[in-house]
Amino acid sequence: MTSIAHAPSLRQDARTISLIGLAHGSSHFFHMLLPPLFPFLIAEFGFSYSELGLLVSVFFAISGVGQALSGFIVDRVGARPVLFFALTCFAAAGLAAGTASGYGGLMLAAALAGLGNAPFHPIDFTILNRRVSAQRLGHGFSVHGISGNLGWAAAPVFMAGIASATGSWRLACLGAALLAATVLAIALWHRADLDDRDTGIASPHRQTADAGAPEHPLAFLRLPSVWLCFSFFFWTTCALSVIQSFAGPALHLMYGLPLSVTAMVVTGYMLCGAAGMVAGGFLVGRTERLERTIAASLLAAAAMLALAGSGWLPGMAALALAALAGLGTGLAGPSRDMLIKRAAPPGATGRVYGTVYSGLDLGFCLAAPVFGAMLDAGMTSGIFYGSAVAMLFGVGSAGLVGLGVAARAAQQRRAVA
Repeated sequence: MTSIAHAPSLRQDARTISLIGLAHGSSHFFHMLLPPLFPFLIAEFGFSYSELGLLVSVFFAISGVGQALSGFIVDRVGARPVLFFALTCFAAAGLAAGTASGYGGLMLAAALAGLGNAPFHPIDFTILNRRVSAQRLGHGFSVHGISGNLGWAAAPVFMAGIASATGSWRLACLGAALLAATVLAIALWHRADLDDRDTGIASPHRQTADAGAPEHPLAFLRLPSVWLCFSFFFWTTCALSVIQSFAGPALHLMYGLPLSVTAMVVTGYMLCGAAGMVAGGFLVGRTERLERTIAASLLAAAAMLALAGSGWLPGMAALALAALAGLGTGLAGPSRDMLIKRAAPPGATGRVYGTVYSGLDLGFCLAAPVFGAMLDAGMTSGIFYGSAVAMLFGVGSAGLVGLGVAARAAQQRRAVA
């Protein structure tokens, strides 16, 4: 018997959102398990940067393929057990890295971390969409995005800080394993707040999914909106990857600023992005045409990046403007996630999020070598112009998704009338 649907309380929503934020932050933390330790690994093993770069490629390759596949698993067995598995993989990755005796051990750690990272977006958004009330879902998406930024920001400080303070990069890896085990313990303790099964919570998404004849599990791949969302993630991640990897060196070469100063652009971009996500969570509930919020935010960010790369500004002003562009991408984040929810067919939440978010992994994999080659060729302004152009392509993809969602909503209203 199905229980009577009810709306979750503020306390219930807050617990679920907080737990998902903690878990998502840990996934972004493990993106950076090994990169902050590269100088220490070179000193001990004599690895080249090409060898170390391959570890990052393995992480994102496994994460990207696994993300597309894990959505099917989440839809079949539920998000909660897959979350426990993913956090266990992170703990195992930290242990593998901390006990590695050579390149093979580090490769195992990268593979385990990628495997753990793979299902996180299907997990997170399935639980949020099924457990959090509609009026607070935008804030849930906002916290989800902020926690990812904080995970990225915390990892270098944690890993390099422990390695430098103790003189042992292995202790940093074991500390990361302990961190993952702690998050897993918290998730197990509060597992009731992560239950995405039929708990009686009102969910129009789920009610619609129960109606009608079942479709083939791959039927959602025929929808243009799914591939447009995928392309949106690909282009916006290309833009993000450029800023994370090359904005600091590009500002150093263009304006002669010290690298210790230009490195602040990534931290500033992430902090501005986090602030934008807070504001974006409020905009979601007040805006029907989400693609317009996305377009305005990303166009503003693209304009800031293009101006920073123009060479017309003083160096510190260009750095500040490039960092401020993160505000635009942050504002767009919650609207982006809600737009995907609206575009997803009923009952395919995990599969859709898994597929479209694999565009994120592909963007990270492909953007770095392309823009790295541009920087090697002395095209420093192209770093910022390229990031801005990638955002423009993302605006186009989001606009087409929004038009499709609006057309489907209008069709449903006519059918009801």
